[in-house]
Amino acid sequence: MNIHYELTEEDYINFNLYHIKHSKMGKRSLLLQRIVTPFLYIIVAYLFSMIGNLPFLPLFITFFIVSALWVIFYPKYFYRLIARNAKKMIKEGKNDDLLGNHQLQMSDAGLVDTTANKETKVTWSGITSVKEDDGYFFLYNSSVSAYILPKRELDHVDEVRQYIQSRAS
Repeated sequence: MNIHYELTEEDYINFNLYHIKHSKMGKRSLLLQRIVTPFLYIIVAYLFSMIGNLPFLPLFITFFIVSALWVIFYPKYFYRLIARNAKKMIKEGKNDDLLGNHQLQMSDAGLVDTTANKETKVTWSGITSVKEDDGYFFLYNSSVSAYILPKRELDHVDEVRQYIQSRAS
């Protein structure tokens, strides 16, 4: 099965967002940052009241409101930060082989991904997991990298899904 597709910066960013949202480390990091920071705000309110000889209740209410806003809005900020960092990584170096036109040949032996300057091969046993969301197939070849296959470039998504599942399982 041969698939020709173009990988864009947006595709790469979407992979990074998918990965961080579904990885244990990403979930744990978001949870810790979402909980620890508000707790620190409350401690700061207490310290301000003790050091500054200020009434605790008004400080507590103010810092509690800030904490609640943090808990509500931090995930959106966190994911924007991930997207921004992914964009920076793309712009840092030469990424001709990451973005642009790809030719993915899938056979019983494995995958061959060909770009203008490079060809990579992996056997099906080298695909550690296959993940899917509404717009992509992610064929992980390590815990942090994957072949990104945009569904918008596929004529027969169900056929590709069945083919991948039959080989990667």
